[in-house]
Amino acid sequence: MRCKNKGCARDIDADSVYCKWCGTRQVREKKTKDAAPAARQLPSGAWTCRVRVGGRDVSVTRPTKAEAQAEAMAVKHGLKAPDTPEVNLTLGEAIDRYIEMKADILSPSTVAGYKRIRKNAFAALMGQKLSVLSHERVQRAVNAMAGSSSPKSVRNAYGLLSAAVGEFAPDLSLHVTLPQKIRTEIVLPSEDDIKAIAAAVAGKWVELPVLLAMCLGLRMSEIRGLTHDCVNGSVLHVKQALVDEGAKAPKTYTSDRYLTVPTHILALINAIPREQEYLCPQSRRAIYYAFTTACEKAGIKHYRFHDLRHVNASVMLKLGVPDKYAMERMGHATNNMLKTVYQHTMPAERAKVDADVNKYFASIWQQNDNGNLKNNGI
Repeated sequence: MRCKNKGCARDIDADSVYCKWCGTRQVREKKTKDAAPAARQLPSGAWTCRVRVGGRDVSVTRPTKAEAQAEAMAVKHGLKAPDTPEVNLTLGEAIDRYIEMKADILSPSTVAGYKRIRKNAFAALMGQKLSVLSHERVQRAVNAMAGSSSPKSVRNAYGLLSAAVGEFAPDLSLHVTLPQKIRTEIVLPSEDDIKAIAAAVAGKWVELPVLLAMCLGLRMSEIRGLTHDCVNGSVLHVKQALVDEGAKAPKTYTSDRYLTVPTHILALINAIPREQEYLCPQSRRAIYYAFTTACEKAGIKHYRFHDLRHVNASVMLKLGVPDKYAMERMGHATNNMLKTVYQHTMPAERAKVDADVNKYFASIWQQNDNGNLKNNGI
């Protein structure tokens, strides 16, 4: 045969690996197949790799990327047997195991929410094995739930389903269309209503939680979690929250914050006996009922308790408080919520802005009608 190097092209022995004249290699090296397989991270934080063994795809899931790749290589070369597939689990069993896996790192309220979803959502799917679960079946279940539940509830339920499926059946691909989110319209109490609410709860036990929400912007769970050691002089340390499932850390890292307490609220706090563990020991339902009842008796329109927190944010907006300080005071990690939810002006302020803008354009149209100004596109 001839050398593969066109610049040489001399006759060499048929079994030659290298040309004896120019040294060019005559046999191409085969590409190695020992490269580590690609790994991807699952919603749970674990890593999974997929390798081809015996004509079928095998998934290997491990806590870290390196462990997943090493295990996949061992399975690929026959050094280890593939994991027993989890597809024999039912969806309900998979969700139960997922909740159990996350119980130590999620807040009690989140775990309780997952358990409520497990109990109430997608009942028709919970008994089905992962091996027979399909995109069509999940989509039908989502459609059925969307007919009786809010888009947010449907999205939360599907999020848990998807996480459990991704953990125990990563090869199952679901492409489900979810209902569109509904924009929540927030109606803020007017300044007159704010004064009326303060007067309606004055002297009642519910006065303290109402003023903590309205004047300091505390969440319901943060109010219920306050104890005497949270108060040092006139400074309030928001360091814990209390939900129906028990005490927990604040909602976010920035929710742990210090606030200066107004004199009137401080007097209400100091009047509480020291032997009482929590400053506001009532349940969230009791606080909400007492608040709405007081408003109803005073002839004030219905507001949610959380709307009082909106009031605090909007007052800061009205006073021109920079976002950085408003975020710190409200306990937000970013200004997204401040911009998209809380920056709603009070009805009277919004009406004044509308009137000023309309008045400006009305003056332009008036000038055009009089022939004093030519309108170029307005």
